[in-house]
Amino acid sequence: MILKDAYTEGIKKLKSANVDAPAITAGAILCCILGCEKEYLYIHGDYLLSKSEYERYCDALNRRINGEPLQYITGHQEFMSLNFAVNRNVLIPRQDTEILVEYVIEFVGQKQNVNILDIGTGSGCIAVSLAYYIKSSRVWGVDISKEALEIAKINARSYGVEEKIVFIESNLFENVPLQKFDIIVSNPPYIPNRVIDTLDRQVKDFEPKIALNGGEDGLDFYRKIVKESVGFLKPKGLLAFEVGFDQAQDVVKIMESSFKDIKIKKDLAGIERVVTGILSG
Repeated sequence: MILKDAYTEGIKKLKSANVDAPAITAGAILCCILGCEKEYLYIHGDYLLSKSEYERYCDALNRRINGEPLQYITGHQEFMSLNFAVNRNVLIPRQDTEILVEYVIEFVGQKQNVNILDIGTGSGCIAVSLAYYIKSSRVWGVDISKEALEIAKINARSYGVEEKIVFIESNLFENVPLQKFDIIVSNPPYIPNRVIDTLDRQVKDFEPKIALNGGEDGLDFYRKIVKESVGFLKPKGLLAFEVGFDQAQDVVKIMESSFKDIKIKKDLAGIERVVTGILSG
């Protein structure tokens, strides 16, 4: 089958299955399989797909129709204008999390030799972005999942920051060297466990539950990180969190006993998305 016919066929299949953005999805899958840019699809519409390419295309379409996120099918997701490798061992980076990264970059400003700890690094999207954009930084990326850390290391190598990042397999602070950091940043699991089964199929059936489940009220990891971070932050060190919908005020209360100058940042939709504070004392 030639390329333009395969593209049209894919759009029809996706549309009939009520998959969002069928043209974009079919195009992204074809580009992934052919290793090309989207312009190629229009310029080389008469290209004859090999049997293997067509079979891989049909398989990918069926995976998407069955609910698997496009990012896991193509193996990539853009974040902070960087292209991150992802698979089902890591949470797919979200645009909302860019608010957290941008705040930390702004906070650092012209400071030199900044040490940053990323708790729950997953794909490494936060750690790699900070190492890439903050030239004088040294970053530690911590995750309980060995498989997630393998993806994070791939992403660090892709952007030449592997020498600036130390990846540690650890349950929160358990295996983190006892030293003081200028900044601790985290996008922890924050979905209440009772809510997980009500999430969109793409999330609940495909993304790692360990990266979603925040305990009974969704706040378990905020309590643990706030409590332990006091021993790992320098005086006037920054603690910065991404938070879930309607959780910001609860996280502020958790932080108030040990942190000052607590701030809330909203995302582009006006939802309170980031909570930050400076270590008291």
